[in-house]
Amino acid sequence: MTTVGLIGAGMIGGTLAKLAVDAGHDVVISNSRGPETLADLVAKLGPKARAGTAQEAAEAGDIVVVTVPLKNYKQVPVAPLAGKIVIDTNNYYPGRDGRIEELDKEQTTTSELLAAHLPGARVVKAFNHIYFEHLAKEGQPSGTPGRRALVIAGDDAEAKRVVTDLIDVFGFDVVDAGPLSEGWRFQRDLPAYNVRGDAREMREALGKAKRYAEQG
Repeated sequence: MTTVGLIGAGMIGGTLAKLAVDAGHDVVISNSRGPETLADLVAKLGPKARAGTAQEAAEAGDIVVVTVPLKNYKQVPVAPLAGKIVIDTNNYYPGRDGRIEELDKEQTTTSELLAAHLPGARVVKAFNHIYFEHLAKEGQPSGTPGRRALVIAGDDAEAKRVVTDLIDVFGFDVVDAGPLSEGWRFQRDLPAYNVRGDAREMREALGKAKRYAEQG
């Protein structure tokens, strides 16, 4: 089994940590306040989980999930993530993150910003368009009719295969939106965002996506 490192321990991070532990993986989870503040969460997760710093989570993880507010993405450790699969769960909320000109002008995407910060990392966008409670509760066995699908995007085919397998174990089908540059198709306020759908329905939702500038 792999070790999953988590940089960020909010609602999505905590949920993914539990799903990973339940699937038999080891977990190293971190937040901005220090490992000692994660004692209760680690106790709930059990012996396969431990708390660490962001640096330790990055170093320990075979797969590393970055699930911090977008405004803090430049605080993510760089060197230990070179060559690793990094899952980016982020969305851009200007009220929380401040204005980011490249995103306001739709010149790039949130995951491309992270990838530029992490040269050599194999970044896959995932888990950004599902409410954490649904992520925790709506997983179903592979082959279940109407199984909910989650969307990914990334530039590395092998990294996407690994993330697809992980999402399948967590109980969801996967729709590949293409390269990281297509990650905008399932960002906030678009048809695929926080909507329950099977693989066919999610592909249709991605096809309906329009850039913010094109919306009436």
